[in-house]
Amino acid sequence: MAGGRVLRARAADSVPVPLARVVLHRVGREEQGPVDSTVADARGRFAFRFLADTSAIYLLSARHDGVAYFAPPVHTNPERPDTAIELVVADTSSRGRVTVSARHIVISAPDEHGARAVVEVILLHNDGPSAVVAADTTQPTVAVRVPRAATGITTGEGDFSAAAVRPVGDSVGVFGAIAPGERQLVLQYALPGDIGRAEFAFEGPVPLVNLMLEEKSARVLGGLEAQPDSETIQGRGFSRWEGPVRAGARLVVRLPRPVRLGGWALAALVGTLAIALAAVSWRGFRPAARAAPAESPASLVDAIARLDAAHAARMPPPDAPEQAAYEGERARLKARLVGLLARPGDVP
Repeated sequence: MAGGRVLRARAADSVPVPLARVVLHRVGREEQGPVDSTVADARGRFAFRFLADTSAIYLLSARHDGVAYFAPPVHTNPERPDTAIELVVADTSSRGRVTVSARHIVISAPDEHGARAVVEVILLHNDGPSAVVAADTTQPTVAVRVPRAATGITTGEGDFSAAAVRPVGDSVGVFGAIAPGERQLVLQYALPGDIGRAEFAFEGPVPLVNLMLEEKSARVLGGLEAQPDSETIQGRGFSRWEGPVRAGARLVVRLPRPVRLGGWALAALVGTLAIALAAVSWRGFRPAARAAPAESPASLVDAIARLDAAHAARMPPPDAPEQAAYEGERARLKARLVGLLARPGDVP
């Protein structure tokens, strides 16, 4: 059983949303999709009764003002029904403000064709109670400038789908609503091997910029400080520059003459970096001891199922340290799965 309330976020408090339609989703190894729906009552309360498949993940969603919102995954232990879920939605407004709270930029060494793969993990922050939309639907809700030489711009695993993100002049814009809180935008593109510099312009201040370069002879101008430690992503070493950036600043990366890497396809390298960076960006890009594996909903569901099977074989007491460790690891895997599936910034 699963139940709770649909609440609408407000500046001082949250209020119930009457008659909201709530959808129950099942994410399993073989298939995923909605399995049931209901309408909340006048107090925003809802409930589902279902026989849970312990190898699957169950999510609840509701739409409000054209934006889909997801609650944390449902607990499926039949002895502990999850009946206090809060599914929080928000109004939309064109008067809100979205800022960039952090920007992580990774530039790889040239591949066999001379192109440098670039991955950016950009954290967008909406500190208001409403989801922010642009006043004009032809304009992006927020835009981030990228180097003029950037080619093949695509969207990686983050909180926005490819349909919600597209180039606008020398920038990349997010079209559609940006829900309250912090949202992750992942960009992937390439820089031609024959350019001697890449310039990143910042229209507004950014409290934290992490720049990582695989080429040791590359140089950085613009105020970031070189860090004594380095980062490892998928077994490859990157030097690091870090610091805040003021509004109107320009960060210039001087690139050496290309020395091409053999055997690395650009698309594969960009995809690998995007997955690794999206997984560790919240930790501030701390050095990794080993490569992070590529994740997908299917692999995460499988990992949760293996964890559950191992736990069932041991069955530690409820107050044992092993039980707390199990619950913590299961929550981490579920949160990662929600991050891959739930994209609150999308508007169909």
